[in-house]
Amino acid sequence: MLLLNGIVQFLSEPAFILGLVALVGLMVLRKSVSEVVTGTLKTVLGFLIFTAGAGIIVNALIPFSTMFTAAFHLTGIVAEDNSLVAAVQISLGTVTASIMVCSFLINVFLARVTRYKYIFLTGHMMFSFAGTMAIVLDLMKISGWKAILIGSVIEGVSMVLFPALSQSSVRKVMNTDEANADTVAVGFVPNTDTVAFGSVAKTDTVAFGSVAKTDTVAFGFWGSSWISLWGWVGGKFGNKSQSTEDMKVPKSLGFLKDMAILMSIVMLVLYVVTTFFVKAADMAKISGGQNPYLFSVIQALTFTAGILVLLQGVRMFLAEIVPAFKGISEKIVPGAIPALDVPVFYGYAPIAVTIGFLATLFGSLLVIPFSRWLPVTVLPSVIGLFFMGGAVGVFGNARGGRRGAIIGGILFGITWTLMIAFAYPLINLSKYNISGLWFASPDAIIVAVVMRLVGKLFGV
Repeated sequence: MLLLNGIVQFLSEPAFILGLVALVGLMVLRKSVSEVVTGTLKTVLGFLIFTAGAGIIVNALIPFSTMFTAAFHLTGIVAEDNSLVAAVQISLGTVTASIMVCSFLINVFLARVTRYKYIFLTGHMMFSFAGTMAIVLDLMKISGWKAILIGSVIEGVSMVLFPALSQSSVRKVMNTDEANADTVAVGFVPNTDTVAFGSVAKTDTVAFGSVAKTDTVAFGFWGSSWISLWGWVGGKFGNKSQSTEDMKVPKSLGFLKDMAILMSIVMLVLYVVTTFFVKAADMAKISGGQNPYLFSVIQALTFTAGILVLLQGVRMFLAEIVPAFKGISEKIVPGAIPALDVPVFYGYAPIAVTIGFLATLFGSLLVIPFSRWLPVTVLPSVIGLFFMGGAVGVFGNARGGRRGAIIGGILFGITWTLMIAFAYPLINLSKYNISGLWFASPDAIIVAVVMRLVGKLFGV
C-alpha cells in the first residue's frame, strides 16, 4: 500500500512526470550530463512556473465566482472535478489510486502496440478521471478488483482515444498540416538562436509558432473532444483569414492588441461591475474588510498576472520537453506524442483566449433563465469556463477566425451547461453527502453517462 501511495503521489505531480520524461528522453538520446541536467531541471521548473500561474488564476477566480453568485442571487450546482473527487477519497481512495496507476500503464501499452501513440501526461486530469470512474462504478455497485479492472481499462483507452479525436484540430491550431518549417513553435521567434513568442523562426529552434509536419504535442485534457467539436462548428461560420490576433483597431487604441492589456481591461470591467451588484455586507466578507473596489481591481490584475506567468512556464517547459520526448518516441514508444494540458495552446492565439472565455461565459449565462425547465440550475463555473473557453477561442479562431472563436465559445457554453444539467439525474452523489458540486470535464461526463446507461440497460 505504501508503494502504491508513493506511485500515486508521484503520478499526481505532473512536474515530476514531465521531468522524468525529459530525463529518460535525453539519456536515450545520449546527451551530455550537462544537457541532461539542464533539460530535466528546466522542464520541471517550467512546469512549476506554469502550475504557479494556474494557481494564481484559480485564486483570483474563486472570489469572483463567489461575488457573481452573491450579486445575482443564484443557487444550484458548480461543476468542479478536483474538489468533487477529493471529497470521496476517504471511501474510494484506494480504488481511485489503483485505477490511476493501472490506466497509465495501459495507456503506455496501447501507445506501444497500436497506431495511437499518445501518452497522456496531465496528472491532475488522470486523477480526476480515475475518481470519476471510482464514483460511477461504486454507484453501479461494482467494487474491489472488478472496479479497478473496469475503471483502468476505460481510462487507459480514453487516454489514447480522446487525444486521437482532437488531433486534427490540434494540427489546425499549430499549423502542422500547412507548415514546412523544421521548427516546433508557438507564436513568433526572432532571427536568433532563441526561444520566444512571435512570428516564425529562421533558425532550428524549438519555440511557440510554426510547427513541423510531425505531431509534436497532443491534447491531454478531459474536454478536448467538446472543445474541438465546437471549435470546428464555430469555424463553419467564420473566416480563417480574419484572425483574432490581427484585429484592426484605431492607432489611439493600439494598446488593445497587447493581450495582457486587453485581458486586464476586460477582467477589470467584469470584476468592478460585479462588485457594484454585491451587497456591502457580503462584499466585506469576500474581501476580508478591504475596500471592495480596490479588492476587485487587485484580483482582476492578479488574474492577468497569472496568465503571463502561466504562458512563461508553458514556453519554458515545452522548449525542453518536445526535443527530449524525441528520445522516447525513437527508442521506447516509437512515434510517441505527449498529450499535454489545455493552456499549452494559449500561446498560439492569446487574444482568442480572452474572446473565447467571454463568449463561453455568455453562452453559459444564456441557459440560466431557462433553468426552471432543467433538472438542475448549473451556476457559471468561472474556472472551468476560463480554461475551456479560452481553448475554444483558440481552436475556433484556428478554423474560423474571430467569428469562429465567438460562435464556438457561445455554443460551447450553452451545450456544456445543458450537458451537465441533463446528465445530473443519472449520477446522484447524495450517497457521499456531497451537495452543490458535480462533474465538469465533458469527456469524463460522456463516458460516465454511457456507463450509467449501459448499466441501467443490464440492470446494474
